[in-house]
Amino acid sequence: MPAPVLLIGGSGFVGRSVAARLTERGYPVIIPTRHLAGADQNSRTPLVRWVAGSVHDPQFMETLLRQTGASGSVINLAGVLHDKPGAPYGPRFKAVHVDLVQSIIDGMQSSGVRRLLHMSALGADRAAPSMYQRSKGEGEQRIRSSNLDWTIFRPSVIFGARDNFINLFSKLATRFPVLPLACAEARFQPVSVENVAEAVVRALAMPQTVRQSYDLTGPEILTLAQLVRFAARRAGHARPIIPLPAWLGTLQAWVLEHLPGPMLMSRDNLASMRVDNVLPAGSLSALDTVFGIQPETLDSLLK
Repeated sequence: MPAPVLLIGGSGFVGRSVAARLTERGYPVIIPTRHLAGADQNSRTPLVRWVAGSVHDPQFMETLLRQTGASGSVINLAGVLHDKPGAPYGPRFKAVHVDLVQSIIDGMQSSGVRRLLHMSALGADRAAPSMYQRSKGEGEQRIRSSNLDWTIFRPSVIFGARDNFINLFSKLATRFPVLPLACAEARFQPVSVENVAEAVVRALAMPQTVRQSYDLTGPEILTLAQLVRFAARRAGHARPIIPLPAWLGTLQAWVLEHLPGPMLMSRDNLASMRVDNVLPAGSLSALDTVFGIQPETLDSLLK
């Protein structure tokens, strides 16, 4: 039987797909969660063990790593998209993208667990325009500076049947007759959650991926406006899109930041979109070149 995998963020959008692929290959999977009652019922198999607790608690992290064992691996998928303003980033970004990463590194070094697979983001850089990208970049740097057997994945925006991106705009298209849109010409190279999950799991059995970083993208470069049009069409409600000038887009994001309920858009999201979220010119996605995976197009969501 393969060695155990500690899957941090295993209850999330990407985590569910990764967990499914791990169990298909016979990996015992440990998934920490703060809400045991809400654990994904589809992941309740003999190979998956849900453990109640906070990964931000060093003692709990130590317990998890001890259960994983020195021959096991850690996959870190933890991430947040929104935060309050801060310098160089806000407290939630710091807690999840930096402090948690450091806690994982420290715990692995003291427990003897060596293999770490980490989910970062395309555009992550400590000098990037947005807090999100800066915090992700700091997390990457700490991992690169460690002596662990790490692999870093840097996907563009990830789409799937249960994503929070395409589905958000699909919902908006059902509620509003027109869609005012900031950064309408920002470019993305959306990648399928199934492709990303498959690459992560394949990397576990590929020693050549140790101490390597991989950009993961799909085959299409699309503007935000094109993505929103697709989302509206998928929802069955084609809507006109009104591109907003920068100042009005910033105002719109400020208003959305202060509405009650889950945050839809922030000024930090706009800052992230100042840099196109695509592969550098002349580069190829690691999906096919390294992992032998045929990248899916966005239209796969229509099947």
